Amino acid sequence: MPDDLLHRLRDELGASVSLAAGDLDRVREDRSGHRSAHPPIAVVHAASVDEVRRLMRLAHETRTPVVPRGAGTGLAGGGIASEGAVVLDLSRMDRILEVDAADELAVVEAGVLNGDLDRAVRPLGLWYAPDPASRAISSIGGNIATNAGGLLCAKYGVTREAVLGLAVVLADGRLVRTGRRTVKGVTGYDLTALLTGSEGTLGVIVEATVRLRPLPSGEPVTVAAVFPGLDAAAAACSAVVAARLRPAMLELVDGGGLARIRRHLGDAAVAGTPIEHLRAGEAFVLAQADDVGAAATAARIADVLRDAGGRVELARDAVEGERLVAIRRAWHPALAADGEVLIEDVSVPRSKLAAMFRAIDEIGRRHGVEIPTLAHAGDGNLHPNFVFAGDVVPDRVWAAADELFRTAVALGGTLTGEHGVGILKRRWLRDELGDDSWELQRAIKAVFDPNGILNPGVMFDPDAAPEAGPDR
Repeated sequence: MPDDLLHRLRDELGASVSLAAGDLDRVREDRSGHRSAHPPIAVVHAASVDEVRRLMRLAHETRTPVVPRGAGTGLAGGGIASEGAVVLDLSRMDRILEVDAADELAVVEAGVLNGDLDRAVRPLGLWYAPDPASRAISSIGGNIATNAGGLLCAKYGVTREAVLGLAVVLADGRLVRTGRRTVKGVTGYDLTALLTGSEGTLGVIVEATVRLRPLPSGEPVTVAAVFPGLDAAAAACSAVVAARLRPAMLELVDGGGLARIRRHLGDAAVAGTPIEHLRAGEAFVLAQADDVGAAATAARIADVLRDAGGRVELARDAVEGERLVAIRRAWHPALAADGEVLIEDVSVPRSKLAAMFRAIDEIGRRHGVEIPTLAHAGDGNLHPNFVFAGDVVPDRVWAAADELFRTAVALGGTLTGEHGVGILKRRWLRDELGDDSWELQRAIKAVFDPNGILNPGVMFDPDAAPEAGPDR
């Protein structure tokens, strides 16, 4: 770091500036496994909006890149150090500033963990609906920056549906507030929606006003079923949707992943569940109904799954239900037990779900790689996973991933349903957007960040060499 910049950083931010080797190394990676080739020049642990503003004013003046970072749970390399950058760590901004039970909203700083907000409002008869798998450890600011999804998206939507307004520090240090506290509001352009999912490239989210929901009445009711194969399971999920049923959760696990889960959990954990006597190639469907009429809805879902050829279990109580949900939640630990895991993310129209599963199977066989895949079947979001040995993703895996991404787009889908573009998918972005839309989005970036200092290289980097894969 140039001495004058270091002195100015310390003058402005004092003890919030860290040059500790452990801090510099930690922010070189996230949960994607991708590791930056370079440490940052410093990490700033901001504890207030004022500190964020002072950093951005200095960065703007000196044209120093800044990488905003939340809890580091991203899966696309969108919040990791880049060469010559300062990493802005927002995890200390973790205060719940307000809970308004009457208007069913909360105001939180960016570093508040998703699960912490949910726990804080439940005694008031409210809950926070966005539910990424990382909700216990991911921050709301990071969830907003990537427009995170989760298991309950089919009924409750992604993070964007919960965001009413934002406080954002721009690249030059100005603080702007977008959105409102009202349920309705159409004054001007919707900058809140634009900033949600912008991955730290347009501004630094420091505060959010988010929508809360009344707790569902009664306990959720869970249904699980095993099918002879993936096609039957996918058809069963389509039948649930076609029956105009809207479960809060509708998940599909393919045969390869399910076999790993069965092995990982062991006999005692699955005794009495539909996967106790698992046969080769069988696939798993999990559904959960909530709110008024949950028992009746779950019973109808069970009938649909049974008619589609499933071996069905309808949970009798919450304890049985949680045992069934635990099968789905064991996905990531089961795969990680077999090696390193590259977790990918594509979405297709729900009607194309079975076609995408078939394509993934064909792509895997063509490239000689197994691709265990699960899906949020209620909204068409698939997570193909690549399990491999060693520290670097093999070339054949990236070749398979390339074909997989292009196939999703060809089916009318998208490169990413909830993880974001980050660094790992930036080279496919223009192909999906098209030239005109890509140029328009670049122009929007330039309006917000004329010096290009906010998260450079994330999303837009058309001249970059293809990624060699996550280096661990």
